[in-house]
Amino acid sequence: MEMKTHTAKMLAQVRKSAPLVHNITNYVVMNSSANILLALGASPVMAHCLAEIEEMTGSVNALVLNIGTIEESWLEAMLLAGKTANKKGIPVILDPVGSGATTFRTESVRRILDECCVSVLRGNASEVFSLAGSGVKTRGVDSSLSLADAHVDAARGMAMDLGCIVAISGTADCITDGSRVFSVKNGHPLMTKVTGIGCGLSATVAAFCAVAEKDFLEATVSAFGFYGMCGGMAAKIADKPGSFEVAFIDCLYSAGESEIAEMLDISE
Repeated sequence: MEMKTHTAKMLAQVRKSAPLVHNITNYVVMNSSANILLALGASPVMAHCLAEIEEMTGSVNALVLNIGTIEESWLEAMLLAGKTANKKGIPVILDPVGSGATTFRTESVRRILDECCVSVLRGNASEVFSLAGSGVKTRGVDSSLSLADAHVDAARGMAMDLGCIVAISGTADCITDGSRVFSVKNGHPLMTKVTGIGCGLSATVAAFCAVAEKDFLEATVSAFGFYGMCGGMAAKIADKPGSFEVAFIDCLYSAGESEIAEMLDISE
């Protein structure tokens, strides 16, 4: 199916079914990720208490594991949630925020990848390739490696080795399952000036995967395209970070099939 048509259909399905997305995510972005999901048409829940994690995860449609403010107890909650999701056939989206910045952060992501079946690994180039042992050094959540410097073959190799979708954000996004490779060129530089926009993309990927019926590659591509498209639309309305964030939420809520047909920029 042509990707513009596919994206429009997936968006409509998200808005129709309002999938419940469980986010074990960092303190910085809980509010913004919830608002992004609500604007998109999905339903958010944020829970990380070990006492309820299995029950909560077992009742949702998708799971996001975001290590932005990782600590030992949260890692255990993520592992338990991931294993519960695996048993239930629930897609798991892993956002390795700042992987490569510290040993604990990087090893936490590796442990999740080792012990859980991850559907989509989504991060910037330096975060993702730190897990491939490339020696890339990250600066917190900032990327010190642009996607232009990253080799598509390396991303494909990681996807094959990990058995999941590898989705790398950049000036042009790269999404691959190890066989097929998509490039998404929607987006705007202002998206990097607002805390939580990147984490919100992981939540959006989860919402699309929740209605994807196991085709997580094209679901992830559609999520990237629509999300970036809304960023481009918002930048035409507001040219400063504060007002941009408001405009972006509004565009996630209002954009639809006609905007997708006109502006989506995806190639394979």
